Amino acid sequence: MAGIYVHLPFCPYICPYCDFAKWPHKASAARRYMDALLREIALFERERASAHTPYDTVFLGGGTPNTYPAADIAALLATLDRFAGAPGRETTIEVNPELVTVDAARAYADAGINRFSIGVQSFVPHEIATLGRRHDPQQIAQAVHAAREAAIRSVSIDLIFGTPGQTLESWRTSLETAIDLGVDHISTYGLTVESGTPYERWQQRDPSAFPGDSFEADLYDLAIRTLESSGFEQYEISNFARPGHASAHNRNYWANGEYAGFGVGAASYLNGVRAVHTRSLDEYTGAALSGTPIPGESEELQGAQRAGEAIMLALRTAQGVSFAQFKERYGLDFLRDYAAVVRQYCDDGLLEVDATHARLTRSGRFVANDVCAAFVTSG
Repeated sequence: MAGIYVHLPFCPYICPYCDFAKWPHKASAARRYMDALLREIALFERERASAHTPYDTVFLGGGTPNTYPAADIAALLATLDRFAGAPGRETTIEVNPELVTVDAARAYADAGINRFSIGVQSFVPHEIATLGRRHDPQQIAQAVHAAREAAIRSVSIDLIFGTPGQTLESWRTSLETAIDLGVDHISTYGLTVESGTPYERWQQRDPSAFPGDSFEADLYDLAIRTLESSGFEQYEISNFARPGHASAHNRNYWANGEYAGFGVGAASYLNGVRAVHTRSLDEYTGAALSGTPIPGESEELQGAQRAGEAIMLALRTAQGVSFAQFKERYGLDFLRDYAAVVRQYCDDGLLEVDATHARLTRSGRFVANDVCAAFVTSG
């Protein structure tokens, strides 16, 4: 299995917590960027024409992809279809709710999009404002309705916990409102204060405005209990889905599968090489339009490093690490070659092992980054 990620970096406004490669929308820059993107994709198609890789998923992320007219999105997908038109392909677009219309949703569906990922973050007005978002709860409901009217198969929303001023009750309100809307998938992300963002400067001025680890753990626990009791399966640390609606694209990431990334700042993982494009918009568009190699960085993952990353990704999932698959792919015996780390975290109650798999316990999910990192560094 392999996936495609396409980065569409323009936004109607810039959120103060975001450090993705993104820019305020400007029509001329967006047009030039789309031309560059189509050039990059065409070159990739020519260079790998004989590879015959089945690309099972496409994810249009951002930025805010639906700042582009639906006709541009359709043209982009038609270009990808020339070599990534696998039957039953999952095709996802990230959208801002205030920009979604029924007509646009229908155009997306006609172009092959069957999954919406709606950037909600909160249903509570003062939290929406704190996060720098400009939608309101009614527009979120209208976006979900538009997706349903267009027969979009899966509707997902993103929520953020740990926002300054958030309480357990306000977080419960967001979770329960999302459930009541009947969405198929909910992603819950703990707020990360990224370097160079306005939120970093706010935290430096007033650290007390941001919740501590203990309260964030309470918020995460509430999410798990609320969503699981409503029929959602926590199939990954941050992701909950109703049966049949887990993200195939993201599952491929966590299985350490291959993916091709197009656009400024986009990452790829092909033939054991992890690569990322420059985050300079001018550098990217200039190179792509001229047909020259796009600046960036790459690294070939081998041996213990590759295996360690595979463990880190697999432990994020409910399935965990399959001993048989791990040995077949990496030639390593998980229980023998990582015996010390496994024993430590089993003794701590953070990891559980049965005859075929190792997975995080419920307690382990709360410190997943620490547990996963131990396997990466022990190789």
